[in-house]
Amino acid sequence: MSLLSAPFQLKGLSLKNRIVMPPMCQYSVWNEDGIPNDWHFVHYVSRAVGGTGLIIIEMTDVEPDGRITNRDLGLWSDEHIPAFARIISEAKKHGAKIGIQIAHAGRKAEDAETPVAPSAVPFSQKFRTPRALTTSEVKELVRKFAAAARRAVEAGVDTIELHGAHGYLIHQFHSPSINRRDDEYGRDLALFGVEVIRAVKEVMPEDMPLIMRVSAVEYMDGGYGLDHVLELCRRYRDAGVDMFHVSSGGEAPPGSRKPEDKPGYQVAFARQIKHALNVPVIAVGRLEDPHLAESVLAAGDADLIAVGRAMLKDPYWALHAIEALDGKVEPPVQYRRGF
Repeated sequence: MSLLSAPFQLKGLSLKNRIVMPPMCQYSVWNEDGIPNDWHFVHYVSRAVGGTGLIIIEMTDVEPDGRITNRDLGLWSDEHIPAFARIISEAKKHGAKIGIQIAHAGRKAEDAETPVAPSAVPFSQKFRTPRALTTSEVKELVRKFAAAARRAVEAGVDTIELHGAHGYLIHQFHSPSINRRDDEYGRDLALFGVEVIRAVKEVMPEDMPLIMRVSAVEYMDGGYGLDHVLELCRRYRDAGVDMFHVSSGGEAPPGSRKPEDKPGYQVAFARQIKHALNVPVIAVGRLEDPHLAESVLAAGDADLIAVGRAMLKDPYWALHAIEALDGKVEPPVQYRRGF
């Protein structure tokens, strides 16, 4: 048996293999109410049929103006719960475990009339200038993250991921180049993330792990490096994060710091966070070659492998990867003739 096909356990989360479908926005909520529809149902359930161990539902936002676009998912109302529960329940029938990424786009909210952010600094010249949140509004957003997490638990998720990467709101707060506040949330760049983590943990079952996605480095000129994110992750781990999903960039138009987009280009970041903080990590970024994914696990650089774009191309990537590594695979009984 390959490591990629081996089971994995983290607290109460038991996965049949080490393969993760990471959050990837579908921009497909046609009536703009934040409620998933049949597209999302087929999209996620088909990856469960395709053998994925952990599916993390795309960026799902805590308030309407927290969406990247008005066609994104939301969990700002109890009315959203049944549609998510339908997807989660069906996907679990095929052996997958389901997470969801809870988030707020902050200054990257493209359809918000007036986006909000830690400071009135736009993402780029093409984006609207955001309004700086008041201190009381920041505290209210912490409560909104917790409320969305509570709804996710009611919908039946097995884990929750907080989006602290790619230049969205939590990232905006912990970035020295974006957060120019002079209140407590400016003096302590990790504070907003820490408060969100603690509030979310209060509504999660004790044995349910909390994942956080982080950008290990920023790509903009003058952006933070790995030393900064290591200290952030130490704070976030101590506040209650059980696993980090390690990506990079996304905070602003990239400068000369952006690495070449080659297979495994982010693995070194995952490895350094894993070993410096003694926490499990998910590696992501051009890991669609099953042998490369296997080597990352064999080297101890990561605990789980996330495959994004390749899984958009092939809903059955997990089955095909395990077959390539092990020489055999157990597909759904309805598909055995194809294997």
